[in-house]
Amino acid sequence: MKLLVIYTHPNHQSLSFAFLQKVVQGSEENPLIEEVQVLDLYEEGFDPVLVFHEQKRRRDMHRDPRLERYRNQITWADKIVLVYPIWWGRPPAMLLGYIDQMFASEFAYRDKKGLFPEGLLTGKSVVCISTMKGPTHYPLLWLNNAHKVLMKRALFQFVGMKKVKFFEFGSMESPKGRHEEKLERVYRYFRQVAQ
Repeated sequence: MKLLVIYTHPNHQSLSFAFLQKVVQGSEENPLIEEVQVLDLYEEGFDPVLVFHEQKRRRDMHRDPRLERYRNQITWADKIVLVYPIWWGRPPAMLLGYIDQMFASEFAYRDKKGLFPEGLLTGKSVVCISTMKGPTHYPLLWLNNAHKVLMKRALFQFVGMKKVKFFEFGSMESPKGRHEEKLERVYRYFRQVAQ
């Protein structure tokens, strides 16, 4: 199994970075995981801004040479792991900008007759690891589970990725947030995950 880990937080002293390290540590100890690539969007200087005009059309985004390396990473990976904070009830704009550009028509999906497109990224699985200041059940009770609906139904299932797992950790700015326990949980998952 090959893992692509996409890390989206501007601070390497953050709790999100600690989760990234646990993902990598657990994966390196898992004999079923043959290779791990980490894409740090902020360190990479990824440009999240979409630009369309007469010379750069949206329908051609799947061929943009500037994004070829990132497309190759997605194609290569069996499992995609996203590590990010939840700000204002959703992932950071940097990650959403990556999603806007990478999950393009004719790369991630193809329109066809009927209500839903043909997902072109079938067979891949996804793990979303997110942290937030508010309580764990805040997105479910106050926001109608908007974060999970956005990531699972509006994005990943749309492009054919049916297996989506969430680690959604709340109260992460509280001294009672049980950080070590949650870091250990992520580490154990990646040390043992089979697919």
